[in-house]
Amino acid sequence: MSEEIWQQAKILFWSQILLESYEKLLKKPLIERKGNVSEQAKALFFAPFVVVSHGIEPDPILNYGNQMALNLWEMSWEDLTKTPSRLTAEPVNRQEREQMLAIARKQGFIDNYRGIRISKTHKRFLIEEAIVWNLTSDRGEPCGQAATFSHWLFLG
Repeated sequence: MSEEIWQQAKILFWSQILLESYEKLLKKPLIERKGNVSEQAKALFFAPFVVVSHGIEPDPILNYGNQMALNLWEMSWEDLTKTPSRLTAEPVNRQEREQMLAIARKQGFIDNYRGIRISKTHKRFLIEEAIVWNLTSDRGEPCGQAATFSHWLFLG
């Protein structure tokens, strides 16, 4: 890729949606908002915690994962952005995941979520203390959901 992921126009735009929606709902910044849009997008992409999001398709597709998310799920950017977000959980855990997303949709966000996820190479991990929040455009229209967490534990 000739330009870095965070420098792409659509990622600069999406990074601002992630940051603005988080700050509006949780009343605190996800990252320190210093510098210009590009510097903020780079800081988010290389943050020392996971940030991942999906859109509002009927079967939502992942549309953002920072470097920590790419590493954890063992995916390239290209793989991640073609993956239905439900596939980040094993079939047995998908109903519980969907219930959590529904609660977040209704409330705006949830915090202190925990659940089991699975990487591309089938490594299972427990995420803890995750925050899941709704994403809205600058006009207030729903455009997805995102999650962030910095605590996970690989399982057996």
